[in-house]
Amino acid sequence: MNKKIGILLAGVAVLALAFFGVRAYTKSKSPADTASFNQNGLSVQVDYCRPYKKDRVVFGQLVPYGKVWRTGANEATLFTVKQDVKIAGKPLKAGTYTLWTVPNADVWTIVLNRQTGQWGTKYDELQDVLRVDVPAGKTTGTVEQFKIDFAAMAGGANMVLLWENSEVKVPVTL
Repeated sequence: MNKKIGILLAGVAVLALAFFGVRAYTKSKSPADTASFNQNGLSVQVDYCRPYKKDRVVFGQLVPYGKVWRTGANEATLFTVKQDVKIAGKPLKAGTYTLWTVPNADVWTIVLNRQTGQWGTKYDELQDVLRVDVPAGKTTGTVEQFKIDFAAMAGGANMVLLWENSEVKVPVTL
């Protein structure tokens, strides 16, 4: 009996090491980051991972147009607001959501989903709480590593998504 328990524990240990090893490897290729904004009563935080372009064509190829994208790498990107807000004019209750996008050449659909804690490829459309379209712009140069940032504006902030030659501004207001 003790031999069976020993074999079982050894198997669990190997699986745990493999899990954490894969996780560390993927994080080294697309490191975790946090973007946050906290001004004038608006508190927003985005936890995401930052993939690199690496001489690839990102939008339209690596990230296909018209398909749901995890908006980063690794685990699903988390979007947290501490108060009720409007995303591009549509209401969103305070809470934590996963952030997904549907990129296209000129318009992106921003998707906030109530399911959290999943790997970034486990998207369930039935869990969507908000979908809104925003225009996509172009950067003046190439952005090698995906980045999410915030820029203050009247009444709130723009959440800015940057990668390759794409720039998408998502208004977040009170």
